[in-house]
Amino acid sequence: MKPTLEQEKYIGSAGVHRLYRPKQAGVTLVELVISIVIISIAMVAVLNSFSVSISQSADPLWRNKSLKLAQFYLDEILAKSYDHATPLGGVPPVASPSCASLGPDGSESRVNYNDVDDYNGLVDAPPVSLIGAIDASYAQYSVTVTVSCDGSNVSASGNSQAKKILVVITSPGQNPVSFAAYKGNY
Repeated sequence: MKPTLEQEKYIGSAGVHRLYRPKQAGVTLVELVISIVIISIAMVAVLNSFSVSISQSADPLWRNKSLKLAQFYLDEILAKSYDHATPLGGVPPVASPSCASLGPDGSESRVNYNDVDDYNGLVDAPPVSLIGAIDASYAQYSVTVTVSCDGSNVSASGNSQAKKILVVITSPGQNPVSFAAYKGNY
């Protein structure tokens, strides 16, 4: 098709007809603003998910340290006799153990604890071992020990035949974590 006279005056120096030129291939200002808004919303969502995961990245460290500390205390406590009347080796079992008074016998200190229930009511903040301080990284931790007769929950022949040892570890800025073990009359 041959251009009309009026159309020929719009032909540029390169010979390109301006009236039949295809639409411009760029984006409009409105499309650009909408794209920026959508990308901004997506970036906010991605950055929020990163901030949540970063804030919880130390949680496994706190849990692991709490577990080690609880294991340390439970090992110490479970190594003791069931009752002050328990013979060496635990055999024969104490005929009628008492749950009337749990806790240290008289003015007993932790170094002299000889049975499980002596640890009832123990609170260490910061935690210590029998021979002194533990690693300085545990300075802001606290340990609470509770011992109770709980044989009926483990199908023992009587409530006084098993003691539940509950160790609660509180690490800095975290919720307390509880660990429990049972010691039987043997």
